[in-house]
Amino acid sequence: MKKLVNNPIKAVDEMIEGYVKAYPNYIKTVGENLRALVTAKETKENKVGVIIGGGAGHEPGFMGYIGTGFADGVPVGNIFASPPPDPILDITKEIDKGAGVIYLYGNYQGDIMNFGMAADLADLEADIRVETVRVTDDVVSAPKDRLEERRGIAGSFFVYKAAGAAADLGYSLDHVVRIANKANDSTRSMGVGLSPCSLPQTGEPSFELADHEMEIGLGVHGEPGLYKGEIRPAESIVNELMEHILADMPISRGEKVAVLVNGLGSTPQMELYIMFRSVAKILEDQGIIIYRSYVGNYLTSLEMGGCSVSLMKLDDELTTMIDHPADCAMFVQK
Repeated sequence: MKKLVNNPIKAVDEMIEGYVKAYPNYIKTVGENLRALVTAKETKENKVGVIIGGGAGHEPGFMGYIGTGFADGVPVGNIFASPPPDPILDITKEIDKGAGVIYLYGNYQGDIMNFGMAADLADLEADIRVETVRVTDDVVSAPKDRLEERRGIAGSFFVYKAAGAAADLGYSLDHVVRIANKANDSTRSMGVGLSPCSLPQTGEPSFELADHEMEIGLGVHGEPGLYKGEIRPAESIVNELMEHILADMPISRGEKVAVLVNGLGSTPQMELYIMFRSVAKILEDQGIIIYRSYVGNYLTSLEMGGCSVSLMKLDDELTTMIDHPADCAMFVQK
């Protein structure tokens, strides 16, 4: 599987160097720590600091969402691997404005361990209060009675967006945490994989799929889904994804949602819009109102083929968070 890299071992660091050089008005490193990225813009005193993050390979997540109205900092791990505690702690100290810091990340054991260590160190070394919200939007990764075990996938975009808006509005840390948890509780996602990706270090496919196969419920790192089967028309795939999402999400006719159809890296925009067309038809038939739509690559898996569908049920408070302006290198909302 071909890659435009130099030394595969240095691919993540060279990507970050290129990103910082491309967008110096948005992003900078903390000192010499290349894996600790923060906003290049001034932030207000007594603003809650927002840190999102995880492994590389999900671009534009996560560093593409550093900016006004979104995240203040992102620690970058190796590909599909949690960042270590050091860059998380460096960012925490750099962005703290006296109101505390919130950590937001997908529900994966490596992230839980390393962000947890950084939170303890922030308290011990700098007396910074840190609170954590883990995203658990993937409906097929655990049953409804074990929500805390679910993975975080592309619906994390909505959770990060809501928390970033709340912090930008000047809300307290407790208030930001409450909104982030509410956003997570209101978001459901499910994906389909069509082809694997490959890590630069190995050049080998991350999982096996025959040319005629798809995998329903695949995780964002290639974790196993519900089943592998023959590829079907987009409408049929969407019907299955939406059946699972809507069965898991308490929502009624007349309520409104934000919708994300997220590409996993190599799926053309044409196909994502075809998928969105079917999502919109199902919601229209059920009397559910699409308030905002996002279609494109928001949280990828290198060059994996496929996509995911995410819905966030909106009330007035979450609508305010979703509507709030954001200005990042890879995401702008006015």
